Parts: sequence; C-alpha cells; structure tokens
Amino acid sequence: MSGERLALAVLISGRGSNMAAIARACAAGQIPARIVRVIADRAGAAGIALAGELGLEVSVLPADGFRDRADFEAALRSLIDSSGARLVVLAGFMRILSPQFTAQYAGAMLNIHPSLLPRYPGLHTHARVLEAGDREHGATVHFVTSELDAGPILLQARVPVLAGDSVASLSARVQEQEHIIYPRVIGWIAAGRLRWAGEALLLDGRPLPAAAHEEP
Repeated sequence: MSGERLALAVLISGRGSNMAAIARACAAGQIPARIVRVIADRAGAAGIALAGELGLEVSVLPADGFRDRADFEAALRSLIDSSGARLVVLAGFMRILSPQFTAQYAGAMLNIHPSLLPRYPGLHTHARVLEAGDREHGATVHFVTSELDAGPILLQARVPVLAGDSVASLSARVQEQEHIIYPRVIGWIAAGRLRWAGEALLLDGRPLPAAAHEEP
C-alpha cells in the first residue's frame, strides 16, 4: 500500500483485550494499520483506561444517553467518519447494530465471535459449548452484515475443550487465539490481500480457500 497504513476505528464495550492486541501488532509493525479512534459505548468499560495507556485516542459514547438506537447510531457514525477510519473493528462491542448502520459499512466492518460459527451465534458461547459437551471450541473473524454473527467467515481458530474446563479457563484459551487471528485478518485487509467482491472472498486475487478459514 505504498507505506500507507490502514486507519482503524475500534469499538469496545469491555476490557478491550482484542483492541490492545491489535494496537500492539500495529505498533510493532506486524500489520500496516493504525488505530485512529477507540470508541466505547459504556462509560465504565475497562478498555478505556487501557486505550489511554496505549496512547490511543478514545471517545466515550454511552448508549444509554440517547433517546433511541437511531440517535445513538447517528452519533456513532459521526465519530467513526470524522476519525478518518477506513475499517471498523468490533472488538467485544456488545451492541446489536441495525441493518441500516451495518449497510453503511458493508465490506468495511469486522467482528470477532467466540465460537466456531455458524455454531453458537449470540451470547454465552463458552457455557453453551460446555453444556453441549463439545470437544472443540474456537473463535471466528467475519465481515459484519445485517444478520447477527452471520457474515462471511474469514478466519477461524480451534481449541480443544479439556476435561475439567470452566467457562473461565475455556474463555482464556479461546481469547489467546483471538489475539492472533484478529490482527492477522486486519493485516490481510490492510495489505490489500483480502477483499470482498460481490459474493466472493478473494485472498491474493483468488477465492479464499476453505483451508484459510482455520488457523492451524
């Protein structure tokens, strides 16, 4: 990209661990990108302080301070667009966005979900995996569409479910993989290697193979 670094807006609601992993990958030069704005929808989100420690510009936009979702999303869009971001990264952003909002960033908004989609969309994935007695679990990076957790899958990582696992231990194992695969996908996009053309996902100009959907 001729030295240009892709501008990212990262949206958080909680601790911001994926945001930090992305910021560190950017700072280390591992991916040609930079975070131009962190936006938190909860004033008490722990990731706000973490973003500050990392030297990132932070905006706090409490969703409960707006009359309705439309007003909140209008303000959110204004923050994103004014930042100059070209890719929106949902990193533990616990708010369902409207189809009208997601359509404005089609092909330019990513999410990471703590399950092997299409299995276990929605919340409480670790507990659901344990309850079902599954032998494996994982995380998925995907483009965001109007349907919750149903956009095109870009990369997945699998982890074993171990005897004696708790929600906390399984979550920690999955999160370790999230911190690897999320920066990797952002790097693909930032380097111009990955794009969504119509119905096709193209990596290096070729259809994204199924094998690329999972990290070894």
